[in-house]
Order: sequence, then structure tokens, then C-alpha cells
Amino acid sequence: MQSIKRWRDSALVLTTITIVGLISYLVGQYRLSAHLPLLEPVLSTSYSCNTLSVGNKTRLTLFAPSQSLASELAQQLCVDEVVSKQYGEVFAYWSGSSQYEVHFLGKGLAHLILAKDNMIHAFDARNTYGYTPLIGYPSYTAYFIGSHEKPKLEKAYFLDKRIGLIDYPTSRSGHIIPKQVFKDLDINLDSLDITFVNSHDALRDKLAQGELDIISSYWQQSDLQRFSENYITAIGSNISGSHWYLKRAADNPDLACAIQTRLMGLAQGRESSYFNGAKPYWLCQQGGGQFIGAEQ
Repeated sequence: MQSIKRWRDSALVLTTITIVGLISYLVGQYRLSAHLPLLEPVLSTSYSCNTLSVGNKTRLTLFAPSQSLASELAQQLCVDEVVSKQYGEVFAYWSGSSQYEVHFLGKGLAHLILAKDNMIHAFDARNTYGYTPLIGYPSYTAYFIGSHEKPKLEKAYFLDKRIGLIDYPTSRSGHIIPKQVFKDLDINLDSLDITFVNSHDALRDKLAQGELDIISSYWQQSDLQRFSENYITAIGSNISGSHWYLKRAADNPDLACAIQTRLMGLAQGRESSYFNGAKPYWLCQQGGGQFIGAEQ
């Protein structure tokens, strides 16, 4: 009986130690996680749709900074007969943060991507992944756009203004150029009231709603509906536009032509002179196609 009692006591002690150890471990893990920064998912937002090819498990992946552009293009591609012959699903990702564009380009994750030339060159994406431009958007001018007055390029003018910029470090009109203007005016960014948003549309909404006094962006014809052209100040000109790149277009000319057609249709259907000024870079012809550069 004593041996059984000792065995029970030992088992109880062992169980108690095990439980205490497990609790200590979980508490430690909780404390550790409480001090670690939360990591954002690699892909911030997405939209998917099925093509006309029932049962096809392959996926066409595209990336763009704008939600409306990415999802609208995906819907167009899902009903395209050429796309449906090759893919069963179109998956569109978008994000206003440059880290996602870097992620997609650095690893060649997207079959189709809207990107700037400097990013393509930085990752040597043409040689590494065979990215070829299908269409290109025209050069444009960057502006400070005011709600009640024409912005002045003077240091004192900006100190009491609510300013809107793009939270996208590779955006020239919405991030790079305005920051350079502030630097040239010897303005410390910490002294400014700056709100960062993830799209040019969001900037315009906040300006129209009175949440901002000035935004930095491009000017488009549709802006006349909400703002005055008398209240814009140019801060950069002849800025090269972005391009849609398709991976290994030369190996799949049917897909290149089909996507280019859809892209041009979307571009010409928009009010913005920037988008509807798109030029094709790919020549579709019987039996294939080829990269020709921008049409003049």
C-alpha cells in the first residue's frame, strides 16, 4: 500500500510540474508575442473570379496599386476566351504600399503587373522573369492641388496646412516630388501636418470633404467636377507613366494580345487623360506578336 501511495504521490508531483511548466511556457509565449510587432500579411487585398474554363485549376495572377483597376481588369479577363483557354481563375492583388510591389517584382509572383520603369530596372525584371511591357501610360505633371486657394511654394505657407500624400514611396506625384519640394524649401517633415493615404482617389475624397487643405497628385479632366483648375500649382513635369508588364509575353503571344486588348479597352473607357492616353507596346499579328515599343 505504501509503494502504491508513493507512486501516486510521485505521479501527482510529476503532473503538477508538467502543468506548471506548460502554463509558464504559454505565459512566456504570450509575453513574447505581446512585445513582437504584428506582421502584416504579404498580400494585403485581393479579388478572384472564375474564367469560362470549368475545371481548369491554373491561375492567372495580376497586381496593381489600385483596387478598382485590379478588380475591374480581373473581371474583364475572366470572360476573355483566350484567357479561358489557358486559365481557370484570375486572381488580382492590390495595395497602396510599395513593399507589396517590391515583393511581387522581387520574386516574379505576378504574371501581369502594373509597375514603373525604375522598379523594373531595379530588379532587372525583364531579364530575370521576362517581363515585357504591353501598354504604357503617358508622361504627366505633378501638382499641389488646393481646396480654397492656389498653393504657394513658400515655406511659411505649408506650416499651418493639412497636407495629403500617398503612402507609397515610389509614387512620384504623390510622394517623391512633394517631399523633394519640402526639402528644397528647407521644411522639416516633422513640422508638417501630413496625412498619408493609399490612393489618389482617397486623396481627392479627403480634399473634397474638407479633411485636407492640399494634396499632391496629377490633374485629370474629371477633377473639374470637384475642384478648380485655378487652385493647382505644378511641382514636377514630364514624369514617365507606369506600364503593364506581362511575364514571358514572347512565349505566349495569344495571351499578350488578348490582355493588351482588354487593357486598352479599360484605358480608353476612363475619364482620366492619363489612362485614356495609353499606348500599345505589343504588335499583334497573324501567327504571333512582337514587342515594338510605344507607338508614336
